[in-house]
Amino acid sequence: MIYYSYFYQNHNFNIELNIIFMDNSLKSIIDNQKNYFSSKKTINVESRIQSLKSLLKEIKLNEKEIEYALFSDLGKSKGESYLTEINFVYTEINIALKNIKKWAKRKPIKSTLINFPSSDYIIPEPYGITLHISPWNYPFQLSIAPLIGAIAAGNTVVLKPSEYSINTSKLLEKIISNVFDPGHVVVINGGIDVSSNLLEFKWDYIFFTGSIGVGKIIAAAAAKNLTPTTLELGGKNPCVVDETASIEVSAKRIVWGKFTNCGQTCIAPDFILVNKKIKQRFIDELKKQIVKIYGDNVVNNKEYGRIISDKHMNYLVSLLDKENILHGGKFNFNDKFFEPTLVETNDLDSKIMENEIFGPLLPIIEYDNFEEVHNVINKYSHPLALYIFTKKTEFGRKFLESYPFGGGAINDTVMHIANDRLPFGGVGQSGMGKYHGESTFKTFSHFKPYIIKPLWIDPPLRYPPFENKINFLKKILKLF
Repeated sequence: MIYYSYFYQNHNFNIELNIIFMDNSLKSIIDNQKNYFSSKKTINVESRIQSLKSLLKEIKLNEKEIEYALFSDLGKSKGESYLTEINFVYTEINIALKNIKKWAKRKPIKSTLINFPSSDYIIPEPYGITLHISPWNYPFQLSIAPLIGAIAAGNTVVLKPSEYSINTSKLLEKIISNVFDPGHVVVINGGIDVSSNLLEFKWDYIFFTGSIGVGKIIAAAAAKNLTPTTLELGGKNPCVVDETASIEVSAKRIVWGKFTNCGQTCIAPDFILVNKKIKQRFIDELKKQIVKIYGDNVVNNKEYGRIISDKHMNYLVSLLDKENILHGGKFNFNDKFFEPTLVETNDLDSKIMENEIFGPLLPIIEYDNFEEVHNVINKYSHPLALYIFTKKTEFGRKFLESYPFGGGAINDTVMHIANDRLPFGGVGQSGMGKYHGESTFKTFSHFKPYIIKPLWIDPPLRYPPFENKINFLKKILKLF
């Protein structure tokens, strides 16, 4: 997007001109998408398939550039980039290509006796022009995955990637412009001002992934036009380790889930609640697994990522003030490096326990009985994820079924996201709406019902007067 700046002596006037030109530029882009959607070019299922095939081809052509961009933004290794971002997108596209004709098909629905005779149907239709605002922590995957479902469902997309992951955002602009007509899909890069201006327009659907605070701003903006939204937010995800858990396997899976992407994962364990009977042994095993996975000198490990910005580095450093560091704690601003860090705390009012950490700091809290666990989980209600490690599977199942949360696991972390048949999303303050696989297609579709009635018969029962029909109608209605 291009907008112009005129340097007048009056600085406020200059800002106003910037806003005017930005608004005009954005309006032109959005009008173009409205016209494209009105032309019905997105309705044909075969054209949707071709668009997704072209996107898949372009991503494959740029795979090395994607890996480099992710390394430049977040220090991601090739392996992590492929497994957590690129392959995830490949899977989503292939699932859509395999199933889109079935998903988009009109479905007959069983009629009712009171409506006899009729033929009843549900048909999925696209919402129209959609706005996607994506985050920086998985900047490729979380930009493209929702877009795939939106295209499969027949919508147009304006994608606003994060200004923090600038290398990936620029590459997204290149990839999308090589595949799509800008009336169909377009990337608009820029800062908070661009996002704010985009929210001033009327959209048919808004899809946002990011923080709870910004999610509230998105929801407020959408409410002005009653625009439906999907909000993929976050929260403090509890991870419970009871006295029966396998200490070695549990520690290994928690370390992997927490410190992948340098802890910048919305469904990573945010803190551990561990039974005091095994607490010290478990802490010792966590330390052992950190060293085993990342080595004695983590800063030299090419498989360990980096923090996105100085702003986020400062935030993480502030969380360690006056905390009891059990392991790690080293950081380097120049390299955006922050060591995997274990912190012991029992103060739920400390700064590190206020909000989602979103970094490689793992607070550990001991508990004596499950009433204490219950109180802590209720304090951080409706997390995006909830985990428990236990050998008592039935107990673990009842535990997970007792609390509202987005998604979770017994004896693992994060991996529920790997099954495209499981919808992903939050609940309450951790978000609203679901996606992944068919769920993404459903998110971006309005399922429109309609019936077909013949003219050759017109039962008089539904028409007034009802005085002599009511008893007969009651008998019929009781059959339903």
